[in-house]
Amino acid sequence: MLARLEPVVRRVMIVDAQVATARLLTDLMKGLGAREIIIEADEKEALAAVRDFEPTLMFVERSGPRFDGETLVSKLRRSRMDARRIPVIMITAEATATTIKGARDVGVHEFMVKPFTTGDLVRRIINVATKPRPWVEAVGYVGPDRRRFNSGEYKGPRKRQSEAEAAVDPIAAEMDQAGKIIVSALDQFARDPAQARRALIAQAETLKRLATTSGRPALEPAAIALAAAAGIETSQVEDLRPPAVALVALLNQGAGVTKVA
Repeated sequence: MLARLEPVVRRVMIVDAQVATARLLTDLMKGLGAREIIIEADEKEALAAVRDFEPTLMFVERSGPRFDGETLVSKLRRSRMDARRIPVIMITAEATATTIKGARDVGVHEFMVKPFTTGDLVRRIINVATKPRPWVEAVGYVGPDRRRFNSGEYKGPRKRQSEAEAAVDPIAAEMDQAGKIIVSALDQFARDPAQARRALIAQAETLKRLATTSGRPALEPAAIALAAAAGIETSQVEDLRPPAVALVALLNQGAGVTKVA
């Protein structure tokens, strides 16, 4: 099992102002084979360290004197750093519906409550190492697929229902989500043009990849056209709407995806 965990635990960053917790995590991660571990307690310094250190796993306390864990994760996910997609495990002493939802909605992979045991930690590491989650690149959300949020503290009906729906036809579910994100990215373009373009490119690449798998080859040229338009940094929503409409129209054929207004 340690061999399967090695790529994830190779370089670990711990963002926590509490020395005892940071020391405990350091000792436990060394036992799991971590080669390099750094500890930060400041939001700005932590983000700079991510760029230089390129961690393969990050632990983030939900709050500290000089950082906000949710803000830190959100900035990481929306950055252009190579490590923006790394697994993030948030730690807190407060496990409420609000804190769990907040962690999920900024792109955290796992949620762990203090005090935690070695078993709690190992289960989270195994989850991020062996159960990869699809990446969602939208405007309102950037991070691992929230429908498969692995918080052991939440086992509610919405989680079970979303997992079941995705398991029935994963290709259809992925295509449906791509179409919805395209529509949302156009609607929210004014809010964050750069992220909207990035979201459109990501969904176009997804649909290009699925064109053959789904038996719908006509999607590929339409996806290429949208990706090309969104790849122009000066493109505006009026430039992106025609290729987006064309792609979503193809996607809607025989499906129930929301149409572009």
